[in-house]
Formats: sequence, C-alpha cells, structure tokens
Amino acid sequence: MTGRTLMVQGTASSVGKSLLVTALCRIYARRGLKVAPFKAQNMALNSGVTADGAEIGRAQLAQAEAARVAPRAEMNPILLKPETSARSQVIVMGRAVGSMHFGDYHEKKLDLREVVGGALDRLRSDFDLVVIEGAGSPAEVNLKDRDLVNMWVAERADAPVVLVTDIERGGALAAIVGTLELLEPGERARVRALVVNKFRGDPRLFEGGVQFLERRCGIRVAGVVPHMGDTGIASEDSLDVRSRGGGGVRLAVVRLPRLSNFDELEPLAREPGVEVEWVDRPEALRGASLVVLPGTKCTASDLAWLRRSGFAGEIMRHVALGGPLFGICGGFQMLGERILDPEGVESREADAPGLGLLPVVTRFGREKVTSPVELRLGEGLPLLAAAGGARLHGYEIHCGRVEVAAGARPFGTVVRRGGRSCAEAEGAVARDAPVAGTLVHGLFENEALRAALLFSLGAGRQAAAGADPYEALADHFESALDMAHVDGLAGVAR
Repeated sequence: MTGRTLMVQGTASSVGKSLLVTALCRIYARRGLKVAPFKAQNMALNSGVTADGAEIGRAQLAQAEAARVAPRAEMNPILLKPETSARSQVIVMGRAVGSMHFGDYHEKKLDLREVVGGALDRLRSDFDLVVIEGAGSPAEVNLKDRDLVNMWVAERADAPVVLVTDIERGGALAAIVGTLELLEPGERARVRALVVNKFRGDPRLFEGGVQFLERRCGIRVAGVVPHMGDTGIASEDSLDVRSRGGGGVRLAVVRLPRLSNFDELEPLAREPGVEVEWVDRPEALRGASLVVLPGTKCTASDLAWLRRSGFAGEIMRHVALGGPLFGICGGFQMLGERILDPEGVESREADAPGLGLLPVVTRFGREKVTSPVELRLGEGLPLLAAAGGARLHGYEIHCGRVEVAAGARPFGTVVRRGGRSCAEAEGAVARDAPVAGTLVHGLFENEALRAALLFSLGAGRQAAAGADPYEALADHFESALDMAHVDGLAGVAR
C-alpha cells in the first residue's frame, strides 16, 4: 500500500511550516494513523541523530516524536550545514559526504532527486500518511529549474499543498497573492488551502482578509491560527535564537557566528527564575551566574572570532573571578589547549591555540561521529554535584576527536554508544576552576541535571513537568484549522 501525502509550503522561511507539520503529525497520530514527516532538503545547524547514527534536521526529529514513531534518515534525506556564507557540509541519508560550494551543490541537485524520491517512496510504503514540509518559498523562480524541496516534491508525491504565511511580520496578503502569481498554472492548482499563522488579537478582525484571499485566489482559507508564544518544542532556525525567561539566575550563552544545536539550552530557559541570555557583546558576560560556550559548526574560525571580538579576554576574566564556565562540543574544544586540523576538514588553520582552560587537544578528521549516547555523570562536578552518577541520554555530532591529558578529571563516562555498551571517559573538568566541557549534546533535556544545576545556582526547585507540548500544539492548531477541509486533502476519514 502506498501512503497518502499532504504537503505544507510557505511564503517564506520561518512562517511556521515546521510547527504546522509537527501539529499535523500529532493530530493524525492520535487518530490512530501511522504518520511520518518528510523534508527533502533542510538547511540548518540544529541537527540530531537517529538510533542508527544518521544525522537529520532537528525539526524532523521533533516531528517524528510528535508522530510517535522512530526517526529515520528518510525523513530528511539531505541536510545542509552552512560553514561559510558560500559553503555547506552536505549530509545525504544521514551521512556527511563532504563540503561543497553552493554553486556546485546547485549543479548536483538534479542528481540528488533520485535520493529524495527513493526516500519518499520508502516512507510511503511504510506509513499511512506522509506529511511533507517544503523549504523557503516555492516562488523562488531563480531556483525552480533545480527544485528539490518544494513543487517538484509535491508533483513527485502527487500531494495537495497547504500554503502558510506569517501575519506577524506584515504583508501577509501580498505574500500569498504574490507567491501564487509566481507559480506555474499546474503548481498553483496544487495549492488547495491557505493558512494565516501567528495572528495576534481577535481573528474576527481578519474576516475581511479571509474574504479577500478566497475571492482573489479562489482557494479556501483553512485557518487563521492565533500566535501561540513559546511552544515548548525545540526551535530549528537561527532566526529563533533569542533571550528567554527571567529571574535572579542569568545564564549567558555566547552567540557564536556558526552557532549550532542552540535548542539544547531552551529547557533551561523554561525554568522559573532563570534567564538564558544570548550575548553578542563581551561585556554582557559580566555578572552572569554561568557562562556557556555552545556548539559550533566551525570551531577554529569561531575561536578566532572570540579573540577578535574581545570575548576571549572577557571569558578569561570571568574564570579568574571564580565564575563557572561550561563548554558543549565545539565550545568544549575551544576551552582546550590546541585545535589541530592538518587536513583542513573545518578550517584552513592547521594548528590553532585554544583558551587553555582544560587539559585537552582536539584533532579533526574526515570521519564524522554521529551517535546517540548514554552518559554517566561524574561525581562532585562543579554546579552538578547533586546529580553525580546520574545516567543521561544525549547525542554526539562532531568531526573533532578530543584527546584528554593523562590523569585529567573526566566530565563523565559514556556507558552506551548506539546499540553497544562501553565504558569511555568523556569530557573534562578543570582541577582548579569551575570549568567543564563535554562533547555530548542534549544533556539539559534531563530534569535531574537541570535541577542540580539550578539548585547550585540558587534558583530553587524547578517546576513540575508540564503537559506534553505536542498535545498542546496539536490542540492549538486543530481548534484553529478547518480540519474537515484538511482531512479531505489528506484523504483521511473523520
């Protein structure tokens, strides 16, 4: 049996396509359907790994979780992780195949259609419904001859399209009308529903806009969706990076130029009495309860930026005054003594001095590590003593191999990598300062770790775990959408 398809496209990036797909995955999963998300090509520095070590976009991992199914490489067959303004690491079916200039990648798109089509076919053979997400806008006429993610996919899947716009940014009516005007007649005929997202205020005030769109475009407006605020679901796009929360405990996170996996700090920002501030000025580190150096796609170049911008000096000042510092993946590597990249995997700099705060040396290789891991936290760690010995789930995504000096104190022990048991020392802790680092992402999703950290910082006990955010998201969209019309498009009986 070949599964049915429904596609969500947008008038621009960050209009809410990912959240709508996530909501639809949960809406149909709780009706008993076997649902899978799909995005042919994703450009994002937020990623995660599947159980078999395939690297895919963070949004598709969340969508699979919403659908209550295990994530698979087929759900995001192509992932682009920008390294510079003109180059990206290219990941195909969960495995890195190299770095490529955008112009060269554009020329290879036609060859990749077979990969995308094959992944989509496999999902359709295994699931009742595949909810497909586009990227950017389908009206980017300069890219349409080699489209890999929008209307080409809709045609390949014979999928009806729901077109979403974001009214919060203004110009929503023009965005929808303009997008439709730039589509070819056959493409426009695939657009069967319009959704206006992120509406603030009384939706009745937009009734005239709904009437205009339906009269002007001849397409049903399937919903005006109220702005939801913080969904509690991991963000994907760097446009979503913003300071959150508020209270007496301030965590200052350095906003690196090639920041990656920034979503892993969001669980802390949702804790009461905590502010997670993304800082782009060195002086903003002063007075922070904790400074975090997050992950990055380009460790050596972002380390050079730390020095040029004055952040490096301010970080050293923070530590000298006894302030705690924590590095994650690339941020951890920066805290070491040296970063070696003789093959030019991530940088043209073969040997870069680190900040020298941890006794480690990083050596880059072409083979990329992507694996889920289980980490047993070390005992008596700075700010985390209350969680000593806890077993935490996370994941690794890195090309740099960290060599820890003999006798150095580890952050913890990896007790399981992928499907096998092991006992590997991981991370490092300074002997004479509250400085620590780890290669493992996703640790702050663990409640015990957050509680221990916040207790040490004086934030008190964390709030009890809230409702399932996917349920809240599904309820929110389901109440705002004309689900009878959407069900009809998806071929789903009510």
